[in-house]
Amino acid sequence: MTTAERRPIRRALVSVFDKTGIVDLARALAAQDVEIVSTGSTAATIRDAGIAVTDVETVTGFPEMLDGRVKTLHPRVHGGILADQRLEDHREQLAKHEIAPFDLVVVNLYPFSETVAAGGTFAEIIEKIDIGGPSMVRGAAKNFASVAVVVEPEDYATAAEAVGAGGFTLAERQELATIAFTRTAEYDEAISDWMLVQLEQAELEDGEAPSDLAGDPDAFVLDMSDEEAEAAGFRTLRYGENPHQRARLAVLDDDVPGLAGAEQLGGKEMSYNNYVDADAAVRAAHDHPQPAVAVVKHNNPCGVAVVAEGEDIAHAHSRAHGTDPVSAYGGVIATNRTVTLAMAQQVKPIFTEVILAPDYEDEALELLRTKKNLRILRLQGEYGRRIESREIWGGMLVQETDVIDAPGDAPENWTLAAGEAADEATLADLAFAWRSVRAVKSNAILLATDGAAVGIGMGQVNRLDSCRLAVSRANTLGAHAEGEDAPERARGAVAASDAFFPFADGVQILLDAGVRAIVQPGGSIRDDEVIAACAEAGVTLYLTGTRHFAH
Repeated sequence: MTTAERRPIRRALVSVFDKTGIVDLARALAAQDVEIVSTGSTAATIRDAGIAVTDVETVTGFPEMLDGRVKTLHPRVHGGILADQRLEDHREQLAKHEIAPFDLVVVNLYPFSETVAAGGTFAEIIEKIDIGGPSMVRGAAKNFASVAVVVEPEDYATAAEAVGAGGFTLAERQELATIAFTRTAEYDEAISDWMLVQLEQAELEDGEAPSDLAGDPDAFVLDMSDEEAEAAGFRTLRYGENPHQRARLAVLDDDVPGLAGAEQLGGKEMSYNNYVDADAAVRAAHDHPQPAVAVVKHNNPCGVAVVAEGEDIAHAHSRAHGTDPVSAYGGVIATNRTVTLAMAQQVKPIFTEVILAPDYEDEALELLRTKKNLRILRLQGEYGRRIESREIWGGMLVQETDVIDAPGDAPENWTLAAGEAADEATLADLAFAWRSVRAVKSNAILLATDGAAVGIGMGQVNRLDSCRLAVSRANTLGAHAEGEDAPERARGAVAASDAFFPFADGVQILLDAGVRAIVQPGGSIRDDEVIAACAEAGVTLYLTGTRHFAH
């Protein structure tokens, strides 16, 4: 990386509650002649270490007021943070108002959650709701094109190295911005959770029921104290699918812990949504006997790929990510093989919520742990769920889990309905697509080439739209992943449908896009029309006789 690709750090704003490591960072900044602007006790800590520092009130021309509630909320601070230094107009406005820009913002927030956990009074907790800190963090994160923002003391050493190397690259500033937005989101969620508890307690004092869960047979699980829940085998999650929903997790069998009892090797605490997406990702990866990687977002695969036994799993990850690199941002990655260093190096620059694997190479784990917010889970044993259940109003549905083991899941049992019998490579792609489409929410269409999904249409209320979506995503996201000159990925791909085509119009969309072979259950009263369309196009069509709906 050349110095020219980095943005130099000439002026830094430093305002932290936790002073851990701040003197060392300030010393590194001063050694590179960086002007340090700081607030209150942070400035005093830096100055006491013999390091030159400018008080923020000297910059604003206004003293701190309201017991420190107002000190950085000023145009001379936020103008310097938010100015996009690439824009001549912004630079001219700064010059007009004699505002110097900031290149680095180092902020950590008031310890709100720690004060709540320590049993602080209502007034003490209210005062730990940070206002200026999140404003500076969000401003700097928004303006990552010009400003680097550091919110974690663990990243101070990296910041010091970057200052000496000529500044941060754009990619590094964007990664820091992502961490910053995650931190402020978590901070606001903690405050929201606490405020909801205060409202609930106020309702109880007025004689109202604690929630509309009263009378529900499962409500006792949520109404236990944390200590009672832990004794009963439940772990309290921060919240449920949304911040206003309470949630807990139980490990049903300590001898077969599965995902619920997975060993966490790094990162933040798992959330309710993390577990839901992780379960979908693990299931999608373990549907394949070959080394496989699945990338899941909002409980749907946005990428799946396999490689030959013995090939580096990094190649499967690269191709799974390439299916839909846009949706993979903030997703969950699961693999059925050990994560190698090469795969970890690919994952590191991608914002990922969770990664799950049977194991990790030592160097891979060390590298992944540098991503402080990435949840790293190690799963033991073979994936297996015999029974699944879903509550409905007044009752519960229970069924056997859908797995890839029916006679119709084996290609040798498929019926060739149109076109020529597939060659070995095409049949392998069809088998891969058929195994992969099971993990996609219905209506589901999956396009694949060379053991990797290239386009997925999911969750539509008709199969026609799923076909359109799969083709569109294959072609437009192919250009996004491979460049504007990339070929249309639907052309020459194979297609799998999780259920029969009710009309030939959906199949026609696939045929018009250039799909070379299709596998589907069959069983429609219009199967003859579908078969005829494929026969006329000279496209191979197999019928499995097995359906894999996933609602």
